[in-house]
Amino acid sequence: MKSEIKSAIIMAVIIAVAIGGLSAYFTSLETPSSKNTGEGAKTLSIDKSGFQKAPDLRGIAGYINTDSDGLKNQIRGKVVLYDIWTYRCINCQRTLPYIIAWNEKYADKGLVIVGIHSPEFEFEKDINNVKQATEKFGITYPVVLDNDKQIWNAFGNNYWPRKYIADDEGYIRYDHIGEGGYAETEKVIQDLLSERAARLGLKVASAQPLVDIEESRNGARTPEIYFGYDFVFGREQFGNSEGFHPDKQVTYSIPGQLQNDHFYLNGTWKNISDRMSLVSDLGVIKLPYFAKDVNIVASGKSDLTILLDGKPISQEDSGADVTDGVVHTSESRLYSLVKTKEPASHTIEIQANRPGFEIYTFTFG
Repeated sequence: MKSEIKSAIIMAVIIAVAIGGLSAYFTSLETPSSKNTGEGAKTLSIDKSGFQKAPDLRGIAGYINTDSDGLKNQIRGKVVLYDIWTYRCINCQRTLPYIIAWNEKYADKGLVIVGIHSPEFEFEKDINNVKQATEKFGITYPVVLDNDKQIWNAFGNNYWPRKYIADDEGYIRYDHIGEGGYAETEKVIQDLLSERAARLGLKVASAQPLVDIEESRNGARTPEIYFGYDFVFGREQFGNSEGFHPDKQVTYSIPGQLQNDHFYLNGTWKNISDRMSLVSDLGVIKLPYFAKDVNIVASGKSDLTILLDGKPISQEDSGADVTDGVVHTSESRLYSLVKTKEPASHTIEIQANRPGFEIYTFTFG
């Protein structure tokens, strides 16, 4: 009996050892292997077969804050955030404070931010316009001009803005469309920087507090409105019965009843693929909208008188580009017209006093 008990105990030990070994074996298959490499850091081995590599940056029309060779050296072996944007896009502009803050916070820890400037309109291809914008927004990280959208297409992108984050081996580990998701994005940056530090045998930084910027949440608002006939398929918001007439000059009259989120023209305007251009001496644009902020992308020299709900706009409700109820336009850019305290329904009226004024879009905040 004792011998049988002894044999049973020995067999149980053997089975336990075997099970423990198998458990350790299967665990090693399911989790990254690691080994200590100085200063208590770990070198990680992660299966990246399911990730795609970030594409090469080809077809670049110009460089800002860097050059071709400098950019290649900067991104090699670094965690890279690729920000696809264009300077006149209000949604892109609202993400910039976070991106700039991440650059300041993590650039010396192995993060490189590359702005991929993929234009929507022709004037956004001018490197001088883009340089002006980067200086205005305080962008010091590298920006490349993707004027022919070769990089846009290589990423398979269809949106402004969009962020891709690649790890230090070039694999895309994160993809975010549009605004928001800032805490999630920053945590990914922190995790990938920790991976890089572990792989290089560096000290892994302890968890840091996230960038804290008050985020604007204005509720439902009027969507972006386009004036160019090539941009309105599936989202036409032109209220005049005369409608679009590609490449023609059309005289418009504003009707008595206005529909929300539709724009209306008075005067003679030339229909262009990406904008409307005023031909007559005077022109009027009216739009009933719901939002807090109203901006236009415009060009051409003109003095625009701004009315809100049929009255001259007050200083309290005026955007940054309004002085005594008037906006002076010249260069092609985004102009801030209205800044009210809360989102609400209003009707904006823009009176242009000079032929050659051109309007591309309304955007809202």
